[in-house]
Amino acid sequence: MPRLNLNDLALFVAVARARSFTKAGAQLGVSQSALSHAMRGLEERLGVRLLARSTRSVSPTEAGERLLRSLAPRLEEIEMEVASIVISRDQPSGTIRLSAPEHAARTIVYAAVARVVSEYPDICVEISVDHALIDIVADRFDAGIRLGDQVASDMIAVPIAPGLRMAVVGTRSYFAAHPEPQTPSDLARHNCITLRLPTYGNLLPWEFQKGGKEVSISAEGQLIFNTNSLGLQAVMGGLGLGYCPEDEVEEEIVTGRLIRVLEDWCPIWPGYHLYYPSRRQQTPAFALLIDALRYRK
Repeated sequence: MPRLNLNDLALFVAVARARSFTKAGAQLGVSQSALSHAMRGLEERLGVRLLARSTRSVSPTEAGERLLRSLAPRLEEIEMEVASIVISRDQPSGTIRLSAPEHAARTIVYAAVARVVSEYPDICVEISVDHALIDIVADRFDAGIRLGDQVASDMIAVPIAPGLRMAVVGTRSYFAAHPEPQTPSDLARHNCITLRLPTYGNLLPWEFQKGGKEVSISAEGQLIFNTNSLGLQAVMGGLGLGYCPEDEVEEEIVTGRLIRVLEDWCPIWPGYHLYYPSRRQQTPAFALLIDALRYRK
């Protein structure tokens, strides 16, 4: 059995996950040519092809997939153990990567992160705003933020916000030309401004509940966005109805700039949770961020 370099194995995992020498090199700060040379050397020492290369992409072979599945979790465990030893100083430090949907990032996460980084200058936080239901382990995030009913059962989940309630809203000018819907089914006759979800490419369903009856509407309209902020801008411009988090439009409803409809059909859903793998080693920096985000009634 040839003697293997642990660094080469870590480089292989990065390339296999990124499926690109260029992307893996950018993540690692290593040149594409150096990565390619290291992978050829690793394959020669093992005597097996690990990566199938084409002019546009790189993908693991069957042997490469087998090695990736076995190797990646073990390397992550080594990294976490080393991090727990290195980060043993009194002053918390290190980089924390979070994945969060736009609404949570703007209304909850930013304020907590701002407090942490202001008090602890050696902590760096990267926030990736994304509506996709990503695999935080595969994409190398320390934690993710999603609604409570979207968190996998094998994750540790920490509540960071109260329950979330949605609101269907439109402007006075819009309702001057369209009757107010009385039931969710009436939305079929309205111009609904919708949100495209990246995970499967579907539109966000408009979900309602009343008297124990749950209704999910596939709302349709002339405008589709992949960001909440542009959707709300279109609603404020009188271009259609919006399905928005209640806290985002509360002031506009109070001032009369927006009119709320179907309020009795909008229940409170489980709020946002921060989640992370149960085997994750908590660094002092990560523990501080959890405490800053934790929801306290």
